[in-house]
Amino acid sequence: MIAVTQEPIDVDAVLRAVEGPSEGAVALFLGRVRDHARGREVERLDYEAYGGMAEAEMTALAETARREHGAAKVALVHRVGRLEIGDVAVAVAVSSAHRPEAFAACRWLIDTLKERVPIWKKERYEDGEEWIAEHP
Repeated sequence: MIAVTQEPIDVDAVLRAVEGPSEGAVALFLGRVRDHARGREVERLDYEAYGGMAEAEMTALAETARREHGAAKVALVHRVGRLEIGDVAVAVAVSSAHRPEAFAACRWLIDTLKERVPIWKKERYEDGEEWIAEHP
């Protein structure tokens, strides 16, 4: 499951996407919108993505996670549009035979997704807004 969507992320569907009889470990990361950042109170976030390119890069990351990090199955879903405090912005799920590989692949995926995938975040505050660059 690889997707960039405007709909709320169905975490149960993300977990089902990585199920299998050979996978004894599942690691799940959820990134939620929080109410503060860099010392400011956040009211909401707006995410934008270069859709086709974002999903192509997410697919490449999933393939690398399977090939190099021991992941059996991978699900990556990122939400775009207006998100409120508490909304799930990103879900990463990884299954593998054993937990060390699942944890390592999940962490590598979220860290690398934030570095490489063309998705941008705008933080909205009571007194303004700011685009946040997470890409180096």
